Amino acid sequence: MVEEDLNLESENSASSDADPDEASSEQGALDIESTAFAELPLSEQVDLLKGALQDASHQVAQNIDLAQRAQADMANFRRRTDEERIAQGKYSASRVIAKLLPVVEELDLAMNHADSNDPDESAEETSGGEAQTSESAWFQGVRLIQRKLIALLESEGVTAIDTVGVAFNPLEHEALGTDESTEFPPGHVIQAVRKGYRLHDRIIQPAQVIVATEPR
Repeated sequence: MVEEDLNLESENSASSDADPDEASSEQGALDIESTAFAELPLSEQVDLLKGALQDASHQVAQNIDLAQRAQADMANFRRRTDEERIAQGKYSASRVIAKLLPVVEELDLAMNHADSNDPDESAEETSGGEAQTSESAWFQGVRLIQRKLIALLESEGVTAIDTVGVAFNPLEHEALGTDESTEFPPGHVIQAVRKGYRLHDRIIQPAQVIVATEPR
């Protein structure tokens, strides 16, 4: 019996040590929801309602802020996802294109060599009076392939980098050397050793160039 009395006193002491603000808040909430609320003076009712309204408004503002943050995060995520998807599709063929560029360069060299030799001048007259040899027909076929390949690359967004006559740009050009020039200002490209290409706005092969210097 004595032990039960001690336990009861301990519980009463613990309850008396509770946070008075918390107890008051709980009591306020209880008063608003209880039937005894209507029996309170009007001024106390107004105070209790104002406190409850402030608490509810604060909670609503927090919920709105959280919802807006979540909505903004979702919009940013969708934007990043769309940008990554577009970039992935935009540059997905860059590796294949980079491997095709040496083929284009070899075709350019072959065509330039053919133009310098002018195979049509060595054409022999056939029985039908046509001035076209098998050699010239072969070059015409290669030239057609070259044009189709260049058209294909252009359709994928590949463009050649400007070289001769433009100012040297280390982002687009790779300087292999310099040479004195009276035709171009110093720091400008005077010769393209190898063509450069960009895929849309990305450099996939810098142009190898010779840069002008001021004559001595």
